[in-house]
Amino acid sequence: MLKQLQIKNYALIKELTFDPSSDLNTITGETGAGKSIMLGAIGLILGQRADSKALLDETSKCIIEGQFEIGEYQLNTLFDDFDLDYEPTCIIRREIAPTGKSRAFINDTPTTLDVLKEIGQHLLDIHSQHDTLFLKKKDVQLQLVDAYAQTSEALTTYHQHYAAYVATSKKLTELKASADKERGELDYNSFLLKELDELQPIANEETLLKTELDRIENAEDIQQNLSQALQLIETSEINASNILFEAIAALKQIQHLSDDYESLFSRLQSTHLELQDIAKEISNNNDNSDIDFSTAEEIKLRYDSLQRLLTKHHVETAEELLLLQDELSNKVKKVTNIDDEINLLETLEAQQLATALKSGNLLSKLRSASFSSLENEIAVLLHDLGMPEASLKFEHQPIDPQASGIDQIELLFSANKGVAPVTLKQAASGGEMSRLMFAVKFILAQKVALPTIIFDEIDTGISGEIALSMGEMMQKMATHHQVITITHLPQIASKGSTHFYVYKDDREEKTISNIKELGQEERISEIAIMIGGKNPSDNAYSSAKELLGA
Repeated sequence: MLKQLQIKNYALIKELTFDPSSDLNTITGETGAGKSIMLGAIGLILGQRADSKALLDETSKCIIEGQFEIGEYQLNTLFDDFDLDYEPTCIIRREIAPTGKSRAFINDTPTTLDVLKEIGQHLLDIHSQHDTLFLKKKDVQLQLVDAYAQTSEALTTYHQHYAAYVATSKKLTELKASADKERGELDYNSFLLKELDELQPIANEETLLKTELDRIENAEDIQQNLSQALQLIETSEINASNILFEAIAALKQIQHLSDDYESLFSRLQSTHLELQDIAKEISNNNDNSDIDFSTAEEIKLRYDSLQRLLTKHHVETAEELLLLQDELSNKVKKVTNIDDEINLLETLEAQQLATALKSGNLLSKLRSASFSSLENEIAVLLHDLGMPEASLKFEHQPIDPQASGIDQIELLFSANKGVAPVTLKQAASGGEMSRLMFAVKFILAQKVALPTIIFDEIDTGISGEIALSMGEMMQKMATHHQVITITHLPQIASKGSTHFYVYKDDREEKTISNIKELGQEERISEIAIMIGGKNPSDNAYSSAKELLGA
């Protein structure tokens, strides 16, 4: 419920405060006095785009602030979704700077226009004579039926079942697409895997094979140099071993004369032992340096095979080939097992579709059961609104499951006797649609917790008893919801529990608009003027008093 609206520096409004009551508020005033400007300001706190040209004083910023009581609307979760502080009293503020820069706040937290729109649609429902096109949409007509038939619980259940079905169906589609791709690559992956399986690479193998190949290719040089080294150490006539032995014998004679000589003697003995060990190892290597050329050929072939696969797969080590081997193995196994997974998902999808259809059929029955009653209620209301021959019919066709259910609904309408109902796009004139929309809002107001309802001259084109009927309907709506109506009809203006008057003030340099709440005598005068013009007669005053029950 709108508790207060404050507007500063907007269009013709210098500063205005509007404090509507909790039931029916009527707003009247001369044409151009600023009633539509108030709606424009309300639109800004509902997320509409701002224009700096709308500033009354182009050097100051515009501020529009709405205070709402929202405790009955159960919006806690919505506020959490947008990371906003929830309070039973919600304050929405919009600021427009002279530069055109706009800022928006909800409970003093900066927010975006998209969030304002999302929150705002739960707080205010503005309906004007030009705002009836959306009733022609089939999804809106379906929402009307759901609200009337009180299908909330059944619709929630269906949404859950349908969402589960859609999620599985999406997963199945993705899996089948993946399977088709994997199957397309299966032969090639199997071929690559077979090559690696046949080779069976070993970690660090490329280094080991390269070392062995180098030894094979240099076998003759290796044997020659090993033999030469062995000769120099101990097999030639003059060799290192004999020379070292003689040096040891020389030092042995003097080792007892000094610690230094004894140390040198000991070191030469160690060197001699090390030299003998080296000679033995060279001899062993020389004995084993003969090449088995059949084995050498095998090593070369394996090395070439390994290098070919390294190059083919754009890797550098055998470890990377082992990782690739595992990856290819998993891909091949995945294709092998994917059909089983597809079969399981297809079974689950069929089960979930059956469940969704079952809950969808229950939802459809609830909707269908409400058609006749809803048609009759709207027809009765239209009769009271001056359309006694109006008739309606809901046309229903089953469809494949969708987010909204398994129903396609079309509201057919005829305003005249003997004329078969047709779609709203074909049938209704502007005035007829306006009254039809009002009847729909009247019914919805009894079924759901609508936000504050604002009617902007919805009474255009009606008068007399019909206007009285519409005013009485608004009164009835206002017993459960806050209703604000901008009207030019005295019959409707008289029905408000609170009456506001919008007027122009020419006392300053610029004409400004303002609003005031009328007292009883002021209401009588205003309604008399609405009946009889600027200089109302005594009869106009009498009629005004009669309308007000004064």
